[in-house]
Amino acid sequence: MSQFSSSQPSLAPNHASPANLIQRRFPWLYAFWKFSRPHTIIGTSLSVLGLALIAWAESRGNQVSLWVLVWAGLGALFTCLCGNIYIVGLNQLEDVAIDRVNKPHLPLASGEFSRQQGWTIVLITGSLALVLSALQGQFLVATVWASVLIGTAYSLPPIRLKRFPIWAALCIFSVRGAIVNLGLFLHFNQQLGGNFGIPATVWALTLFVLVFTFAIAIFKDIPDIEGDRRYHISTFTIRLGAAAVFKLARLVLTLCYLGMIAAGFFLTGVNPVFLVTSHALLLMLLWWRSMRVDLQSKSEVARFYQFIWKLFFLEYLLFPLACLLHG
Repeated sequence: MSQFSSSQPSLAPNHASPANLIQRRFPWLYAFWKFSRPHTIIGTSLSVLGLALIAWAESRGNQVSLWVLVWAGLGALFTCLCGNIYIVGLNQLEDVAIDRVNKPHLPLASGEFSRQQGWTIVLITGSLALVLSALQGQFLVATVWASVLIGTAYSLPPIRLKRFPIWAALCIFSVRGAIVNLGLFLHFNQQLGGNFGIPATVWALTLFVLVFTFAIAIFKDIPDIEGDRRYHISTFTIRLGAAAVFKLARLVLTLCYLGMIAAGFFLTGVNPVFLVTSHALLLMLLWWRSMRVDLQSKSEVARFYQFIWKLFFLEYLLFPLACLLHG
C-alpha cells in the first residue's frame, strides 16, 4: 500500500497554484494531504485500479456485471488508503526530528499537526483498515494486515527495521511489489467469480514492480543523506555514496524495462506491440532524463526522483491497458 518513508521533496510552490488556495482556505485539509504523503496515495490508488482492470480482463468470459468490479474497487480503495495513511503517518510520528532536517514541510515537523493529532489520525485509519478489510474477504485481509504489520515493524521501536538498509528495502518492495499486487488481484478475482490462481500477466507485473520498487527504495535516501547521517540511520547512500546509488538505481530500472520488453514477445494475455513499444519508449526517456541530472543539485535530484515515481504510476496504467487490448 504505502511506500513507508519514501521522500518526495517538494519544489518551490507557485503562490497562485490550487494547492496554495487550499492551504489558505482549508489549512487542516492541506496539512492532512501532506501527512498522507500524496505520492504514496497516488501509487496505492493506481495499484488498486490497475489490479482491478487486470482481474476484469482475465474474467471477461465470466459475464460479471461491471458494477461488481466498481463496488469491489471502491471498497478496496478506501480500505487500502486507510492502511496507507496509517503506515506513512506512523513513520512520521517516529521521525519528527529527522524530518525537521530532511522534510521540514511535513505537518508534524513544521508544527501544523501536534503529536496527539498525528496519533489520532494513525489510530483511526489503522483501525478502519483492519476492520474494513475483514468485511471484504480473506485476500484483502491478508493484503492489508500483512502490510500494516510490516509497516509497523518498519517504523516502530524497538524493531524499527528502517535502521538497516537491507531490511528497509525488503520491507518496501515486499509490500509494494509482492503483497499488494498478488493480494489485490486475488481479491478482485474472487469478487468477479474467477478461479483461484495467479496468471502469468500478474506475475510479470509483480516482478516488474518488485524490482522497480527496490530502485525507489535505494534512491529515496539520496536527498535525505544529511538528516539520516545526523541521526545515525544507515542507508545505501551513506555507505556507497550518492553517485554509486544513482547508477545502481538506473541500472535496476533499465533491467525492469528490458525485462518487460522481453516479456512482450512471450507473454500471453497482453497486446505485445503496445507493451513492447511503450516500454521501449519509456526506457529511452529514462536514460535521456538521467543524463541531465546534476547530483550536486538537490532540486535536480528531487525532480528526477519525482520522475521515477511518475514512471511507477504510469506502469499501473500501461500494463492493464496492454491486458485490456489483448484480443
